[in-house]
Amino acid sequence: MEIKKVGVLGCGLMGSGIAQTAATAGFETIVREVTGELCEKGFTGIEKSLARFAEKGTITADQQKEIRGRLTGTTSLEDLADCDIIIEAIIENLETKRDTYRQLDAICKPETIFASNTSSISITEMMTATSQERQRRFIGMHFFNPVPLMKLVEVIRTILTDEEIYEQAVEFGKRLGKVPVRAGDKSGFIVNRLLVPYMLDAVRALEEGVGSIVDIDNAMKLGCGYPMGPFTLGDFVGLDTTYYIAEIMFNEFREKRFAPPPLLKRMVLAGLYGRKSGRGFYDYTKDPKNPTPMNLV
Repeated sequence: MEIKKVGVLGCGLMGSGIAQTAATAGFETIVREVTGELCEKGFTGIEKSLARFAEKGTITADQQKEIRGRLTGTTSLEDLADCDIIIEAIIENLETKRDTYRQLDAICKPETIFASNTSSISITEMMTATSQERQRRFIGMHFFNPVPLMKLVEVIRTILTDEEIYEQAVEFGKRLGKVPVRAGDKSGFIVNRLLVPYMLDAVRALEEGVGSIVDIDNAMKLGCGYPMGPFTLGDFVGLDTTYYIAEIMFNEFREKRFAPPPLLKRMVLAGLYGRKSGRGFYDYTKDPKNPTPMNLV
């Protein structure tokens, strides 16, 4: 089966980015959100993003209209019934995802491939909410933010994923203009398996007085050539998201390196999530372009 029509679950930051990317690659794309307001908000973001690409000359005005024309929004799961692949990018809650997949399994055609954009939840745990035949067509496709710009996609297989379906998903990733990397269904996959312990170690170093927020960030940028330091990165990703991923990985592997440090836990409890909340390791409330380090230890 050739993939022609793409369904996307969720029109938030990741879902809207995935939808835009699919439509840009020439696929008819339908996006489902739980309310019309959320769908409209997501499409407003897509339109702004396409306008920026047009202003920079990355796409023409005609291409901008064509891409937008391939995008449709809906609040009904039934409207995704004839999609060839459905990429889920909803809340990182296992039971919510399982319930959604259970409903989709009864609605969609047998050939439809199910893919999750989860960054940490086991694909197998989600997969078991569907029929045995669907489980052969169940994969992970973990995109990175911002999706229209980031070239990587992790394509994850379970022990039941059909080989032909898996390779088709890898090729689909290439058709989206991404560089697919193959990964097994282990919590964190490749990127977060390596990145999260590094970020948690940076927090531990701060707790132990190894260096300040600014000094540790500068050390990793200038000493290792990273585009941003671990604290700037954590604020960008979201400290609540980082904490949630670390918890899932620690529960899976029971290794100390995945355990969230006390400081990170307390920051999340206090609502210091990073850029999205205005404060994290840095305070963005006065000057978002030149944030000041927080006094945390």
